[in-house]
Amino acid sequence: MENLTNIIEAVVFASGEAVPVKFIVEKLNCSLKEVNSSISELKEKYSGENGIHLLTFNGKLQFATNPKYKNPVSDVITPIKEKEFTKTILECAALIAYKQPITKPELEEIRQVSCDYAIHTLLELEMIVPCGRKDAVGKPILYATTDNFLKRFKLNSIEELPDYDELMAQIAELNSSLLSDDEEDANYLYHRDEYVEEGPAQDKAEAEKNTPETTDDGYEIPDFISDDDDVIKID
Repeated sequence: MENLTNIIEAVVFASGEAVPVKFIVEKLNCSLKEVNSSISELKEKYSGENGIHLLTFNGKLQFATNPKYKNPVSDVITPIKEKEFTKTILECAALIAYKQPITKPELEEIRQVSCDYAIHTLLELEMIVPCGRKDAVGKPILYATTDNFLKRFKLNSIEELPDYDELMAQIAELNSSLLSDDEEDANYLYHRDEYVEEGPAQDKAEAEKNTPETTDDGYEIPDFISDDDDVIKID
């Protein structure tokens, strides 16, 4: 297949999760030999000093950041993750606070939706923590809130939790403030004035010529849209 390497590269990037090699073989109607050849090309491309590495493990492919750049990546990404609170994630945090200790299956039974992303995000932000395992089939992990949860909601202790409706109102307010922060970020990046520097009229005209088209509010109008490998996955 022409451009198989490029297609696999696009698939792995778009997925964001580990992609089974067998799915690639099945869905692209190509041979395992062809896929392995493309994987070899990609592993050579995404290795060494490159900021992105291609991981192969358990017959799957996934892109991950180069561990060499872990600290600077964390410096930039951590503040961004702090803004990734959605109402859903905050609601999960609230339910854990009221029902703790609680398991993920119990949380999903209450909300009737998958809570994988919410649990993962809350763990990364250290707002919840595993606190044991429930004596039930599969020994599911129990979760409880942390001091960071109390700080987020300005509580001295879990006993100070307001009633559920009041906490939901706080969540809505926090979510609204985060959306406002995003608007400020967009203004910083895309406001027309950022593209026009003071200088000779000709330079200014050139700058305006290269300025992206914007709305009346000054925002840019975007231009749309081997199974035996034992490499350890890097989060």
